[in-house]
This record gives sequence, C-alpha cells and structure tokens, in this order.
Amino acid sequence: MGTSDKDPREEVIQAWYMDDSDEDQRLPHHKDPKEFVSLDKLAELGVLSWRLDADNYETDEELKKIREARRYSYMDFCEVCPEKLPNYEEKIKNFFEEHLHTDEEIRYAVAGSGYFDVRDHNEKWIRIWVKKGGLIVLPAGCYHRFTLDTDNYIKAMRLFVGDPVWTPYNRPHDHLPARKEYVQGFLQKEGRDRPVNAAA
Repeated sequence: MGTSDKDPREEVIQAWYMDDSDEDQRLPHHKDPKEFVSLDKLAELGVLSWRLDADNYETDEELKKIREARRYSYMDFCEVCPEKLPNYEEKIKNFFEEHLHTDEEIRYAVAGSGYFDVRDHNEKWIRIWVKKGGLIVLPAGCYHRFTLDTDNYIKAMRLFVGDPVWTPYNRPHDHLPARKEYVQGFLQKEGRDRPVNAAA
C-alpha cells in the first residue's frame, strides 16, 4: 500500500464474499482465502455508503447535507440486542430471512455493528459489515438480510423519505415494480456491460 489514498469509509464498512457454511449467522463467514469486495463494487449494486461522526450525529453537518440532498425527512433509532428488543429471537430470525422493501433501507450505525448481506449479479452473497460511523443505503427492490455479529449489539439510526413503511417482502417477490426496477437498473445493466472478472 504505497499510497495514503485509503478510503476512510473502509474503516467502518467492509464487504466480502461469504462461504457456504451454515454455522452461526453472526460469524464473519469469510471464504478461504478471504475475498473482499470494494465499496465501488457495492455501488455498482446500488449500495451507497458514507463514513460519519457517530459521536456527534445530532450536530453533524455532513449527515444534515445527506438528509437534505436525499430528502430523508423521517428519523428514529432502533437498538438490536437481547436486552432491548422485544421478541429478540423471533425478530432476528425475521431480519435474516431474505427480503426486499419497496423503498430504500437506510441504516446508520451510531453504536455497535452488524452485517447486511446482499447478492451480487450472480446471486452470490456479499456480507457488508457496518460498524459505528458507517451509513449504508440499500436500494428499493434489492434482496437482503440482516444479522448482528458476535458482539450482539447495534444502535442504528433509521432514515426515510416521508412516512416510514417497514414492510418486508420475503423472497420471492420478483413481480413487484420495485424489484423489476432494481433488476433493470443495476443487475441487467452490469451483467450486459462487462464480463465477469474472476480475478476482481
């Protein structure tokens, strides 16, 4: 690494291809050897990310700019841990069912950490580890799932355009307009434009 150009987001958001093991979902599930995925590659799938100052989220100008630019008018917090979340075991199971939403899913880890899993153009799982200071946007129509890591704690800010709708549509829901738009906008376009590069 001869340069100091490291993307600061990589300190709070990392991604890698998952193995096929059915061990505890909260483990990292790296392949052997590890196969990391760049934030640029995530952006090709429509997944956006920022690094923000989680200790000062009330006054953070950067967060304010993002919210204004993307019209995120609604905001609340969700704490996911055995002590704070009612019906914890059931909720965690539901979060880990592969699903989509008809709106963006915006999560900002102001404390703790967790895994958001999304699929690439070839249906392979990519695990995205979001730690304190990481803000992630999953596009509408993108199949995904969530789990805590072995620390068993995340406090996430949830943002939304207008009144929030948290309805999950478990896979398969390919007939939904949001899914069709996602496939056309991200999956088909990328699949057509470039050959799969096994070395990437």
